[in-house]
Amino acid sequence: MILRKLKKEALRIIDEDFTIVDFSFALPYTYVVIEGKRGKSLGVAMTLPEEIQMYSNEIEDVDVGEFIKKVDSLNIIERTLAIATINAVSQYYIDLSKAKRKDVTELLDDSIEKVAVIGNMHPIVKTLKERGFDLYVFERNLKLWDRETLSDSLEYWLLPEMDAIIVSGSALVNATLDMILERSKKVKLIVLTGPTAQLLPELLEGSGVTHLASMKVLNTEKALIRLKLGSFRGFEQENKKYILEVPENG
Repeated sequence: MILRKLKKEALRIIDEDFTIVDFSFALPYTYVVIEGKRGKSLGVAMTLPEEIQMYSNEIEDVDVGEFIKKVDSLNIIERTLAIATINAVSQYYIDLSKAKRKDVTELLDDSIEKVAVIGNMHPIVKTLKERGFDLYVFERNLKLWDRETLSDSLEYWLLPEMDAIIVSGSALVNATLDMILERSKKVKLIVLTGPTAQLLPELLEGSGVTHLASMKVLNTEKALIRLKLGSFRGFEQENKKYILEVPENG
């Protein structure tokens, strides 16, 4: 299970004592700010209010390790906070010296015909339509549907037919990434994208994900203010996009 792998690997890579200096289960993103010897690091995870069963959790200590251990919890609040914490740790250690500074849609070349976008991410969908791909857009949240959106229940059927898949990082939060990868073993390109995909690439080594397309926070304090004000676009303005390859096994 991807989330259990993330828990194990994230706890393994920590080599110093981090302090959580700020956090919140909030809209549009849950966020966690950690501080270590090299300064502060901010990690986020998309909050999915439609997934919330009850506003309670069993977290007792505000601690990086304790938060991370909840990543495979059935409680969506615990799971979201854990992913944001893993992202904060990832961003603390991440090396962007070999990162590509381009849009995720630029990864798709002429060898790609059928493309699935999991999560109705409008800018990505718009660009891929303009480029003429045979496009399938899946979405779980009914509020984000349009006339061309497909139910995520059809992913099981259609994903094996795709050449490339672009997946919202929210698939970590709603725990659907395992199924997506299982149904996509013959796919050439699988990209996990969005702010929730701030993971260190090595945490997903051998998973089947080929690339991570996310954002590096440039100004933690400004980004944090934007998050506290509930500003989706304002937060993203304080970030820089990047793409990293995920290593294969061995």
